[in-house]
Amino acid sequence: MSAAVSTSAAAVAYPLGPVDQIPRGEGRAFAVAGHQIAVFRKRDGSLRALSAVCTHQGGPIADGQIDNSVVLCPLHLNAFELDTGCSTTGAAPLRTYPVDLDDDQIVVYAA
Repeated sequence: MSAAVSTSAAAVAYPLGPVDQIPRGEGRAFAVAGHQIAVFRKRDGSLRALSAVCTHQGGPIADGQIDNSVVLCPLHLNAFELDTGCSTTGAAPLRTYPVDLDDDQIVVYAA
C-alpha cells in the first residue's frame, strides 16, 4: 500500500490500488489504519466501503453477496445496506467509510 495522503485533520486518504482488482458485483477486504475495511464494487461500477467485520459474530463481510443495495454476511445472512451500513435484519450497523476513484485507483478515507 502506498503512503497515506492527508486530506484534513480528521480523515486521511489511503490509496488501495487499481479498481480492476475488485470485479463488478464483488467486494474485497483491506487493512487500513488499523481497521478492516470491505470495499464493494457495485455492478454499475460505483464503490462503497464498510467495516469488513460483521457486527453479529465477526463474519467476513467482503465475502458476502451483494445486490444494488445490500450485502449479506456469508455466515448468518445478516443484511446490511451498502450506502448506510444499517442492518435490515436487526444486527448492529456497520461503520461506513468514504471511498472514491482517482485515475482508476481506489482511495478510502479513514481517521
